[in-house]
Amino acid sequence: MSRSKRKWDHIQYALTTGQERVTGLDDIVFLHQSLPDTSVSQVSLDTKIGELFVSSPIFINAMTGGGGERTMRINRDLAAVAKEFGMVMAVGSQMSALKNIEEEETYKVVRKENPHGIIIGNLGSEATVEEAKRAIDMIEANMLQIHINVIQELTMPEGDRDFSDALKRIEAIVNGIDRPVIVKEVGFGMNQEVVNKLASIGVKAVDVGGYGGTNFAKIENERRQRLLSFFNDWGIPTAAALAEARNSPSSIEILSSGGIQTSLDVAKSIALGASLVGIAGYFLKILIKEDLEGLMEEVELLHKELSIIMTALGAVTISDLQSAPLIISGRTHHWLRERGIDTKKYSQRHIKK
Repeated sequence: MSRSKRKWDHIQYALTTGQERVTGLDDIVFLHQSLPDTSVSQVSLDTKIGELFVSSPIFINAMTGGGGERTMRINRDLAAVAKEFGMVMAVGSQMSALKNIEEEETYKVVRKENPHGIIIGNLGSEATVEEAKRAIDMIEANMLQIHINVIQELTMPEGDRDFSDALKRIEAIVNGIDRPVIVKEVGFGMNQEVVNKLASIGVKAVDVGGYGGTNFAKIENERRQRLLSFFNDWGIPTAAALAEARNSPSSIEILSSGGIQTSLDVAKSIALGASLVGIAGYFLKILIKEDLEGLMEEVELLHKELSIIMTALGAVTISDLQSAPLIISGRTHHWLRERGIDTKKYSQRHIKK
């Protein structure tokens, strides 16, 4: 099967398998503030990733490209949304364009649509330094995202089976390019030990890519004759993965993704330690079903609602929201306790005025 055909199959399966909403974020509850001493007009959604300042803590996470005209249209529309709201946007894996120059335009359209925006390139951990440089040049990327997707590859009928020396290859890219590197999990979560390893080689940020959103094991199982069904429920839920990453002693930046759909999901992710919160599958579904205008309306509402939530908590900045007290219960509390992560540090903190 061609890469182009597989790319489009992934989009179709992502829409049909949906999202299970088992991110663990339902286990997170904000501590109510009766006297927040704020107003909506005071709230600022400005944030930064590395040295780059952006207008929104929500970013459009990697979805597609390399699937011909249809994926080019999707990326063009997503780039238009990113431009309108000052959002960061990551493209899907660019390896297909590195293998087939005819697919380059499905990625280049993003920079053409949003010439001054912050765009993140994307390759897998199998990539070489030379391929990383070509991917950056292709879209004039401000950063490069390296995705790690062991479970997806193992479930994919034609996927990789050898993951030796992935950390060394990532380190070579970190040292071989002049852009910050983000490492992203693809829907199965990231633990603190992995975060520590990535920080130790100079990775600037991790996207925990938690379990609970688009399930790539299920998607690849749709393409198998004999199912590897044990991978369908495999992974670290998004809430637990964020706490795991936050518990790392490193100063690495944390991005959240994995089943994010609502403004409350975004707020909880930030409160758990994320600087940026990525949405992919939810945006894709709206774009396909309701077109560009529908997606624009939804993104505007998400930003308005996030400002309202922050007002209720007494948080006027994203930094404030990262200090908002919250209570962790249920499976997430059990997970963190077993992993030796103190949940009281979340419940007994406060926003400094």
